[in-house]
Amino acid sequence: MSNRNSRLTSSIRKHLKGLGPGLVTGASDDDPAGIATYAIAGATLGYNTLWTAVLTLPLMSAVELICARIGLISGSGLIGALRRRYPRPVLYAACGLLLGANVFNIGADLGGMADAAEMLTRVPALVFVVLFAAVAAGVTVFGSYATFARYLKGTALALLAYIAAAFLSDPSWSEVLKATAWPQFTLDRQHVTTLVAILGTTISPYLFFWQASHEVEAEKALGRRTRATRRGATAKELRAARTDVLAGMSLSNVVFYFVILASASTLFRTGHRGIQTTREAAEALRPLAGDAAYLLFGVGLIGSGLLAIPVLAASASFAIAELLGWRSGLDLSYRRARRFYALFTVAIALGIVLDLAGVSPIRALFLSALFNGLAAPPLLVLIMLLSNNGEIMGDARNGFWLNLLGWLATGTMAIAGGAFLATWLG
Repeated sequence: MSNRNSRLTSSIRKHLKGLGPGLVTGASDDDPAGIATYAIAGATLGYNTLWTAVLTLPLMSAVELICARIGLISGSGLIGALRRRYPRPVLYAACGLLLGANVFNIGADLGGMADAAEMLTRVPALVFVVLFAAVAAGVTVFGSYATFARYLKGTALALLAYIAAAFLSDPSWSEVLKATAWPQFTLDRQHVTTLVAILGTTISPYLFFWQASHEVEAEKALGRRTRATRRGATAKELRAARTDVLAGMSLSNVVFYFVILASASTLFRTGHRGIQTTREAAEALRPLAGDAAYLLFGVGLIGSGLLAIPVLAASASFAIAELLGWRSGLDLSYRRARRFYALFTVAIALGIVLDLAGVSPIRALFLSALFNGLAAPPLLVLIMLLSNNGEIMGDARNGFWLNLLGWLATGTMAIAGGAFLATWLG
């Protein structure tokens, strides 16, 4: 029995070790903006949005797999691949949209993390905004790629607390199953806004660019330093990418599902339906942690932020560096990629500036998710066109299922964004 358990443990460890960019992408998707958005959804609408975790899983998996394949086949990130096909004004617009969404997201994440730290320590939040920004920048700029990847994977474990909290919150399982299997939705402003925010924080623009660029970084770590040596992928490499992406997206949506479940079973049930502070959001963890709920929530939010902020800043930096032809890479030293790391630092610095606006951290986190939801559709159109371009993808163009799910994701987010604008402008 002990030998069998040892072999099983060894097999699991080997499998987890083989997971890379997709797992990191999925884990970073549950950033403070995501956690806040899911908590607000559960608190305001109860179990009614649980079905979105099921709907978005195949859609986001397809989109991220498409981006991974673009990185593997083209040997470059999304902007690097787009440069070969589209005029510069289109690329500038894509980079501008990405940078704007990412800076807003960075600012919101830093504010949420700092607010959680202030709740735990009583030290002013602004101190932690600067501290967390410095930690995120320092780990990336002065650490190696391998250290960076291990750091990201390790912080993902903080998210598992939400799963335990959901089970301990004594949910009404019959209502949970009904809400999961049978979508309940109305076209009022609250439902539409929440849906766009959920879609935006789940199928986020920064993850598209990060996934492709991270695949390229993984290739560089194997010694493939030039685009020519990275171009193309074997069937085995594409299968490994698919397994990796599915694992990462599944992790993301499991956490997503249980944050909504825990919040609905605690906050919504007790009438706390208008979350305004991190302290109120932390109450969803009380069934698991009791009086230590604030501590557990704070640690989880800070950990998820430290996971996501480098990804947010790096994805924008990769895109702009590729557009301008600058040397880039997380495995390069600061001396060899000064401009790339300068972009990375500026993105985080701009996020700090946004925190001075005085917007409620919880509100800012939700708004950043909403911003991502509105920014995603035009970027998804570019990605779908690129992934079906034979000159770039060759025989690895999207198959039937990737095209179906990819365009369905694009259409769903476009329709949701249109409905949001109609409810607010009509």
